[in-house]
Amino acid sequence: MPNHPTLDARVQWRIDHGTIDQREPGYRRTAEAILDAGLATEVRRLISAGKEADVYLCAYNGAPLAVKAYRLYRTSHRGGRPIKADTMSWLAAHEFEMMRQAWKGGASVPTPARRVENLLSMRYLGGPDQPAPRLQDVRLEAPSAFLHAVVTGVHALASAGIVHSDLSAFNILVHEGRPYFIDFSDAIRVDRTGGVPWLRLTQARDALVHGFEALGNYFGRYGLAIDAETHADRIIASRDRFGVLSDRTRRPS
Repeated sequence: MPNHPTLDARVQWRIDHGTIDQREPGYRRTAEAILDAGLATEVRRLISAGKEADVYLCAYNGAPLAVKAYRLYRTSHRGGRPIKADTMSWLAAHEFEMMRQAWKGGASVPTPARRVENLLSMRYLGGPDQPAPRLQDVRLEAPSAFLHAVVTGVHALASAGIVHSDLSAFNILVHEGRPYFIDFSDAIRVDRTGGVPWLRLTQARDALVHGFEALGNYFGRYGLAIDAETHADRIIASRDRFGVLSDRTRRPS
């Protein structure tokens, strides 16, 4: 569905006139918002709570799905004033578009379904009793093979035009033996040159180096290592169509 504007006229009017309720909606009001938006016909339970958003196990006519609800009014974890409702809704819109772009490109992400204001629905990964675990919380039986799948998945994301800006074992789910990447609220598009290409690609490279290092810390428990710089340079070189970066990103594969 269209993502502009990110808020409907009723909510935007309340922001403009200073009548937004800054209190946290809570489970019941969030569940009502999910149902009212038509994203689900049933809200079953909360399955994940984060700093900026919660994830609910829902169902649409009996078929399970996950709905991520960004908190509209909660104060930022960095302190300061409450986050504006339009800002949090923009994050939901951005994440939905990044997931859709990644999915269209064949990358391993939960299939996105719909987005309404600060809510987005997607394929539910997991069983009836519990959601798919994060990579951080599992003990791998074949860590080398799974590392290869993760690295291949990061390259597939980049081929689809997406660089995950917070890559780590906390943002990868393990479902049916495969890695699925989640949490794209700050992802970077690298398949187009909007803005300043040099800045976009440099930010993407820095994010990749940081992410591969974080993954290296996880896989280090299995005695496996990741050359973060080399992987990041290969990915960025593949997306640097106009040669805007220095030759250091052009190492042979």
